[in-house]
Amino acid sequence: MPHKTVPIALTIAGSDSSGGAGIQADLKAFSALGVYGASVITAVTAQNTSEVRAIHPIPSDVLGLQLDAVFDDLNVTAVKIGMLGDVETVELVADKLLQHAPARLVVDPVMVAKSGDALLLSSAVDMLKAKLIPQATLITPNLPEAAILLDCPEPASMAEMEFAAEQLVQLGCKAVLLKGGHLEGSKNSIDLLFDGKQMQQFSAPRIATGNTHGTGCTLASAVTAGLAHGLDLAAAVQQAKEYIHGAIVAADTLDVGKGHGPVHHFYKFW
Repeated sequence: MPHKTVPIALTIAGSDSSGGAGIQADLKAFSALGVYGASVITAVTAQNTSEVRAIHPIPSDVLGLQLDAVFDDLNVTAVKIGMLGDVETVELVADKLLQHAPARLVVDPVMVAKSGDALLLSSAVDMLKAKLIPQATLITPNLPEAAILLDCPEPASMAEMEFAAEQLVQLGCKAVLLKGGHLEGSKNSIDLLFDGKQMQQFSAPRIATGNTHGTGCTLASAVTAGLAHGLDLAAAVQQAKEYIHGAIVAADTLDVGKGHGPVHHFYKFW
């Protein structure tokens, strides 16, 4: 068989012991979309589909060694960042990414778990805005995360979402994908992609399911996989939107956990 180079993507995030979000969701999404996944773990969590019981940050020296080990050896074509947790972790990751300069960087500003537990200390938000977001090819906040980043009320209409997207780009990233899943009163889940010039909508019907654990991680990772394959940003977002919709549609075919179960990452294969 002819040799084919498989694109490599790196996820920098926390470990979810229940397997539905975080590093585990990222690697599943990468694999489902034909990308080799590497990982740098920022924290180990004790969590399941109902709650986060403990968070143990990885020591800074070990975190830095993980990053260097991956970049020194692997041809990483895209990077996705998820849970970082605290100021020290945000700063170290930002400094290492400046050093290694990946071509494509997707930042999912993970702040709160599906269970409501905080995953990013409020003291780390300013560091995220100052040192990491300006390096991003794309940031992928949901509406509550956008409100925290902008220190404003949560967008409650499409017009307010568009205004928030315009403000988020001014934080220094090249583009923002503002996820509208929390917007009430709409039959569709509409995400907005804004690159400073063009505003594009990506829509999919809402699905009546409680099994949505890991949706944000999975969507951001799916976009990253598309970028790793060389797709342009709009095409990567479209592919990711279609993928996460299918994963949510199939989520109820899994029977995992007693709380918010995971989406079905491998619905195309199982």
